[in-house]
Amino acid sequence: MKRVLIIGSGGREHALAWKLQQSPQVGVVFVAPGNGGTEAIANNVAIRADDVEALADFARRNEIDLTVVGPELPLSHGVTDRFVAEGCLIFGPSANAARLETSKVFAKEFMTRHGIPTAPYRIARELGAAQRHVRELGVPVAVKADGLAAGKGVTVCHSYAQADEFLHKVLVERIFGSAGDTVVIEAGLSGQEISVLAFCDQKTTVPMIVAQDHKAAFDDDQGPNTGGMGCYAPTPFISADVLAQIRETVLQTTIDGMRQEGTPYRGVLYAGLMLTEDGPQLLEFNVRFGDPETQAILPLLETDLFEILQACATDSLDATTVRWEVGACVCVVCSAPGYPGAFPVGSPISGLSAAESLGATVFHAGTKRVGGQLVTAGGRVLGVTGRAGDLPSAIAVAYEAVGCVHFDGMHYRKDIGAKALRL
Repeated sequence: MKRVLIIGSGGREHALAWKLQQSPQVGVVFVAPGNGGTEAIANNVAIRADDVEALADFARRNEIDLTVVGPELPLSHGVTDRFVAEGCLIFGPSANAARLETSKVFAKEFMTRHGIPTAPYRIARELGAAQRHVRELGVPVAVKADGLAAGKGVTVCHSYAQADEFLHKVLVERIFGSAGDTVVIEAGLSGQEISVLAFCDQKTTVPMIVAQDHKAAFDDDQGPNTGGMGCYAPTPFISADVLAQIRETVLQTTIDGMRQEGTPYRGVLYAGLMLTEDGPQLLEFNVRFGDPETQAILPLLETDLFEILQACATDSLDATTVRWEVGACVCVVCSAPGYPGAFPVGSPISGLSAAESLGATVFHAGTKRVGGQLVTAGGRVLGVTGRAGDLPSAIAVAYEAVGCVHFDGMHYRKDIGAKALRL
């Protein structure tokens, strides 16, 4: 039986552990550092996700057969490179390949080099030039910090004043530190935004079912950007023909381009796209499973996840058939009050058994146990996930279950999946 290590502590990692535990090939799952939910189904390990040396040492000493990287930070720190050097099998791209996410500038220049459809853009390193570029492109405009900013480094600005204010915060006030040394200023696009994730080895791409994330904090896409307030899959906004087009012009072109440039890509490639009147346009890359997309996608995966991830890590994905179950899945994120700004922690959580008795699956994100009591420990606390034969039924399961859950100041969006119902 295989021994698996998952790196990370959020809802995505709980979902990965939950799905990998279902594999007949997997015997033991470790999660480093894990959370209050993963400890119930796996073995939490007290190692930070960015402590590359300690993670590699743990994998070697515990004879881990496959390591799966959840968040982007350890990838940016070279965890894959370190594991490969130790001869340890790992699912996730190298630090150089991870630049598709860790540097917005690298990503946009890569898109340009390889003819991947994306919005016009400018690059700036000081406030005056950035403000001039905003006025060249006009509003709305997307302003993006170049480096990693925990999902909060992008703002769509609908006025010059809003753009100037955000640019001042990034380039002068340095709210993102060195991640904001450079900004990408991108012409605004309109349409439905979708998330297309694909399993990849260095030559093959296999798209997953397509999801739609809800990034704004409040209903009707109002309020500040977050790491994601909910997600559903599959989305009706994309046809099989358009997905095939995206696979060829975005996903496969990216994998081929990375290999040609000497940085072969293995892992999950996540393409955030806008479906415009001129066709799909690439907004950004992520280099790992999305959160909360993972919580809405994996419950519908029929093929053994361990088999797929191992195939990606060993360049044998072309020999693997990936199958999906019929139905829909909806994940509603329950967040702490104040998120994505400052938020309290330590609030007792109740009602999870009642929620799961309704048929929902509750994935933990920011939770921990203190003296046997489950309490909040992050901004996004839980992902309450409903699955059913169709989207309206999955929405109903998720929200009925959310109604059972309680912690002080709990906030959640009431409209996850509603865009699809308006068709």
